[in-house]
Amino acid sequence: MEEASASSLCSDVPNLLSSFVDNFVDFSVSGLFLLPPPPIENPTLASASEPSPLLRFLPALQTRLPSPDRLIAIGDLHGDLEKSKQAFRLASLIDESDRWIGGSATVVQVGDVLDRGGEELKILYFLEKLKREAARSGGTIITMNGNHEIMNVEGDFRYVTRPGLDEFKVWADWFCLGNKMKSLCRGLEKPKDPFEGIPSVFRGVKEEFFDGFKARIAALRPNGPISSRFLSQNLTVLVVGDSIFVHGGLLPQHVTHGLERINEEVRDWINGLSGRHSPACCRGRDGLVWSRKFSDELAKNCDCSTLEHVLSTIPGAKRMIMGHTIQDVGINGVCDNRAIRIDVGMSKGCINGLPEVLEIDGKRSGLRILSSNPLYLNNNSSRLATEKDEGLAFLLPENRPKQVEVKA
Repeated sequence: MEEASASSLCSDVPNLLSSFVDNFVDFSVSGLFLLPPPPIENPTLASASEPSPLLRFLPALQTRLPSPDRLIAIGDLHGDLEKSKQAFRLASLIDESDRWIGGSATVVQVGDVLDRGGEELKILYFLEKLKREAARSGGTIITMNGNHEIMNVEGDFRYVTRPGLDEFKVWADWFCLGNKMKSLCRGLEKPKDPFEGIPSVFRGVKEEFFDGFKARIAALRPNGPISSRFLSQNLTVLVVGDSIFVHGGLLPQHVTHGLERINEEVRDWINGLSGRHSPACCRGRDGLVWSRKFSDELAKNCDCSTLEHVLSTIPGAKRMIMGHTIQDVGINGVCDNRAIRIDVGMSKGCINGLPEVLEIDGKRSGLRILSSNPLYLNNNSSRLATEKDEGLAFLLPENRPKQVEVKA
C-alpha cells in the first residue's frame, strides 16, 4: 500500500514541477500570482464522443447571455495598465490593492488591449487575475477581440511601441527559461521551441528591433503561447440582455453569417486550426472589428438605418455598444441612443483621455456614465439624449452611491 502511494506521488512530480515553473514564469513576467482557474463546465464537449485534445480543455463560448443586475462596459485600453485599473476602480470593481470587489457584476471589455502602449502583457495578466477572482464571487469578466488583437495575431505590428517590443522580449526570456527547466524532468514532454519557423531578420525593420519582433510573433501568432492562452477565449460579438457588444460594428452580413459561427471561427483561427489569416468577417473596412459606420463623432455620418435593421434582426436588442473610434467628448450615443460609443482614448498612447465606463442597470434598464472628469458634470444632455429622455445619467466617483438613472 505504501509502495503504491509512493509511486503515485512520484508520478505526480512532473506535473507539479510544470505547474511550479508556469507560476514562476507568470510572476516573473507580470508580478502576479494567479489563483487556480475555476473548473470548466462544458456540456457540449462532454457529450462529444472524441473531442480533439485542444478543444477538450476549452470552455464553450457563450455568445448570448441574460441581462445581469449590473453590467459594466469598458472601452479600449491600449497598453496602459494604470488607466485600465482606474477604469475598474471607477466602477467600484476593484479596491486600492487591485482585488475584485465587484460581487456578481458582469464586465465587458470591448477589445484593443494590444498596441500603442508598453504594458500589454501586464494588462492581459491583470484581466486574467480578475476573471478568476470575479468567478469566485459570482461575477463575470468578458474580454473581446478588437482590430488590434486580430492584427497582432496576423503579425501586423504597425502600432507596436518600442516598450511593447521590450515587454515581449522579457516574456520570451522567462518563457524559454521555463522551458529549459521543464526539459530537465524526464516525466515531461520536451517543450516546443516557441521560435520555430520564425526568421531571424526582418526586411524593413531596424536590427535593434529583431529580437522584439521574434518574441512578439512567437507569443501572438496562431497557437502561440500568449494568443492561445489569453486571446482564444475572447469573444468577437456578444449579446448581453438587450445590448449587443462589438468592437467596430455589427452589419447585416455578419448577422446572416451567424454570431455563434463568428466567435467559433475566430477562436479556431487563434488556436491555429484554420491558417494564417483571420476569418473574412474580421477583414476589410466593413469587418466587424474595423467598421466605423456607427461610431463617427458626427452623428449625421452614422448609418442609423443600417443600425436599426441589424437591431431588428436580433430578438430583444435595443442598442449596440462599441469601441474602436475615439470619442473626444467621452462616452456618447447617436441614433436615438441605439449606438453607444465607449472608446474615450484613455491610453497615454492615444489621447490620454480620462477614464469613463458605461453602467447598465439590468433591473431598470437604466444607463449611466461613470466618469473621472469633473468638467463633464453639467454636460449630460449632449452626451446621450433621445426624444423621450433628457439624457444619460452622469456620475462622478464621489456621486456613485446615488441612484440616478434614465430609461433608455
